[in-house]
Amino acid sequence: MIDALARLVPLFGRARRGPRLWRRDRPIVWAHRGVSAHATENTLPAFALAAGHGADGIELDAMICGSGEAVVFHDDELVRLAGRPGAIADLTLAEVRAIELVGGGRIPTLAEAVEAAGDLLLNVELKTVDAGRPRGLPAAVAAVLADAPHPDRLVVSSFDPVALWQFHLIAPTVPLGFLFEAAVPAPWRAIGALLGASSLHVHHELATPTAIAGWRQRGFAVHAWTVDDPARLRALAAAGIDGVFANDPRAARAALAG
Repeated sequence: MIDALARLVPLFGRARRGPRLWRRDRPIVWAHRGVSAHATENTLPAFALAAGHGADGIELDAMICGSGEAVVFHDDELVRLAGRPGAIADLTLAEVRAIELVGGGRIPTLAEAVEAAGDLLLNVELKTVDAGRPRGLPAAVAAVLADAPHPDRLVVSSFDPVALWQFHLIAPTVPLGFLFEAAVPAPWRAIGALLGASSLHVHHELATPTAIAGWRQRGFAVHAWTVDDPARLRALAAAGIDGVFANDPRAARAALAG
């Protein structure tokens, strides 16, 4: 269904096409949650490693805490990364800042992460606790990105098309990336396509040569997640993928050069 309705994007889509999302001589390499193979994911140390490890851009996850600020964290719950019960949505920013993560580092604000990204491309994923109910997340993220030093290097992505649409209403010039995997229902995928996304961010198993060619022909850049296997990286590059999300961007660059 996404392929059929994607043809309607020129009629419904309003998001600006993101020229930097298209590959040139090789696929774009995104540091997935920063260089998460060598530092705690979504922390400032992980972002600081990205440029030196050959990443073209940084992918990170944004959600809002209980006091309404945008912070960078992936999980709904704190157990995996902080070793304690609780959820970001239930804590104030001061409480979030006090958390020490199991692997080292602390939870940064989105503003701190944008600064840490420097000159790299930046993909901010909107993480909603309840799909279709983004609450204040799109507005909080838009407010931070309005002050980003390199607005032409931004893309905002999400599995949640409602969150993307709300963000787009506030910041219509920022390119959108629609995320999906095999488990995402076809109607939900179709809604994402109709938003006028500049890129599709798909699970790598869906990124077959035929699918990549079809999506690109319809005007989408195509980026695959999360890929660290050298053979799979080379296969995706040969199939025409525009970008890959990797936990170890230096190893990914080496694989793509081989």
